[in-house]
Amino acid sequence: MNLGIITSGGDCGGLNAVVKGAAKAANNLGIKIFVIPNGYAGLYNLIEFDSLVELSVKRTEEFSAVFAGSEAGHSRVKIKKIDDPIKYERIKEGLKKFDIDGLVISGGDDTGNVIVDLLNQGIKCVHAPKTMDLDLQPYSVGGDSTINRIASFVFDLKTTGKTHNRVIVVEVFGRYAGHTAFRGGIGAEADAILIPEIPTDFDILYKDVKTKLCKRIKENDVYAGTYTIVVAEGMKDASGKEIVDETAGLDSFGHKKLAGAGKYVCQELNKRFGKDIEITKFMKETKLYVKGLYEIPEVREVRPGHLVRCGKSSAFDVNFGLQIGGAAVILLKNDIYGVSVVDVKNGKIRYMKTQDAIIQRHVDEKMVSFYEKLGFCFGRKVNDDEKIDFELLTCQPERYL
Repeated sequence: MNLGIITSGGDCGGLNAVVKGAAKAANNLGIKIFVIPNGYAGLYNLIEFDSLVELSVKRTEEFSAVFAGSEAGHSRVKIKKIDDPIKYERIKEGLKKFDIDGLVISGGDDTGNVIVDLLNQGIKCVHAPKTMDLDLQPYSVGGDSTINRIASFVFDLKTTGKTHNRVIVVEVFGRYAGHTAFRGGIGAEADAILIPEIPTDFDILYKDVKTKLCKRIKENDVYAGTYTIVVAEGMKDASGKEIVDETAGLDSFGHKKLAGAGKYVCQELNKRFGKDIEITKFMKETKLYVKGLYEIPEVREVRPGHLVRCGKSSAFDVNFGLQIGGAAVILLKNDIYGVSVVDVKNGKIRYMKTQDAIIQRHVDEKMVSFYEKLGFCFGRKVNDDEKIDFELLTCQPERYL
């Protein structure tokens, strides 16, 4: 049996672990596995290659499972959109040229949609879930690494925020699901977290910013304080308006290019600071006020961008990536395809249909409500008298990994 491995979509932590897990499992089972480079662009152009890199034992040792990104490379190409009437025949000819019997493909929902498309054309694929957005039904490799990096950046930015008495607004990836902003913000103890699932009422957000920032600065013996906000790029205001770059057009999968959410938050807060006479009084009381130069607290935007998806993978994502990469190979060896690996536990590989796995999953509003009661702001009105109330269930313990 010969297999090909493809990684597609955005880069993130744990991907090299998927590649390495698949390679090590293949080597253990006497299966040859080859890199099809640069995502679906490589698959479409496979017929043009003279040779492919085999992930032999020696070649697999040449890269680290801990590095984020992918040794196999990426591209954002949707096969259906290729303007070529014989594109599927071309892909099949490429696979035939290298005697490839099946594909291990790691990616998110866009990648998964292409997998379903390829399956309908008779091409055997197993999906290793990957997306830092965490919006697939099963856990996807890359999420934990990104959450840890977001939390680290937001926490570190509190030092500059407190030094300058600034409101720090950190905009992060995530499109229309706010998992990484949500979990990263909680992990850094950010004051406010703005996610697509909860439309932001800026009057409510401003009230929280003003109350907490002014209190911290007033009560500090050297008048120092900060307020941190994590913003998901796909956030919406109270009217449901999303913040997009209208000049950028659509990406190759037909998505609007989101841009400017962090900047928009800064503008909305600055407008309210500028009109609030109580802020002028506060600035004077704390000896911060300088007419014409420093009349309101500073609001600064930071966009870590691709820094949240590069560098080093978390230990959890290395573990998970190795597992699902290896599991994908085992499934193909057993002639099981058209599925996404869910996890490997207790000697069992669990999987589900790829078309079900790629249904978008959003942040659980009950968890948002839970953290609101712990004092986090999500830009919406909260009943202060409402207490934490969860259904209590007994259950059997489950192994963590």
